[in-house]
Amino acid sequence: MPGTAPQQTDTEGVDGGVGLTALLVAAARAIETHRHDSLAQDVYAEHFVHAAPACAHWPVRIEQVPDGDDNPLWGRFARYFGLRTRVLDDFLVQAAGTKARQVVLLGAGLDTRAFRLDLPSDVVVFEIDRAGVLAFKQQVLTGLSAAPKVERVPVPVDLRADWVIALTNAGFDPAAPSVWLAEGLLFYLPGPAETYLIDAVDRLSTAGSALAFEAKLEKDLLAYRDSAIYTATREQIGIDLLHLFDTGPRPDSAGDLTAKGWSTSMHTPFDFSRRHRRGPLPEPNDALEGNRWVFAHKPRS
Repeated sequence: MPGTAPQQTDTEGVDGGVGLTALLVAAARAIETHRHDSLAQDVYAEHFVHAAPACAHWPVRIEQVPDGDDNPLWGRFARYFGLRTRVLDDFLVQAAGTKARQVVLLGAGLDTRAFRLDLPSDVVVFEIDRAGVLAFKQQVLTGLSAAPKVERVPVPVDLRADWVIALTNAGFDPAAPSVWLAEGLLFYLPGPAETYLIDAVDRLSTAGSALAFEAKLEKDLLAYRDSAIYTATREQIGIDLLHLFDTGPRPDSAGDLTAKGWSTSMHTPFDFSRRHRRGPLPEPNDALEGNRWVFAHKPRS
């Protein structure tokens, strides 16, 4: 039922399942970082890749890929993740530069925004993810003697469980404007968990808050099973994304937010490829065709 947290927990780390996709995105950020025309810089990303035995052989520079940018996985798909990183970086910096002083990373994975973005000094970044993922990230960052630029609060909880209590117990203040990011998250969650998440974000957000998330609009995900991106990801690194995505009915989260009074806008990734003059463009049988980036703001009264 909407508004009720699904009761499910999972302590899985980064060595399998959805956790392994966090390493895929880290490898993509590493490749983006080393490009001469980089859209986003993350000097920590390649260290996560090297620290995990399952992917220690993955490339962290496009020069390490024999077919370079012609490779559907490490070329086009990695460039997609680099573009997404830049777009959400810009969204977060802009929101934090106005009034929001709390950042909540929903399904934080190996996100390092607290370490690499120039945010106002009084911002607090809450990172919600499974304990195993956060522990792996902390181990790598500690080994690098990395220090966050702002206060960072890990919140070890599965987003399919009741994460709201864990977040508020960690010091989150619902009365303060916040910026929320759900990057590459919602399509892994069952529909009821997504509905609960969106309802909870609305309930915990005061006027002046903002939310960005990624959605997939395909009615039949399997229609793209033989696309170049999904095929290369399965064959080259053994990650079957379609097996990990939840295939149940998806709620209209953008519409739900609009009905709750938020102002929302929806964009294709290709909109930003054209804006930045870098990134993927549409192609036949495109697994990215249904991807949408949604930006929502809760108006000030």
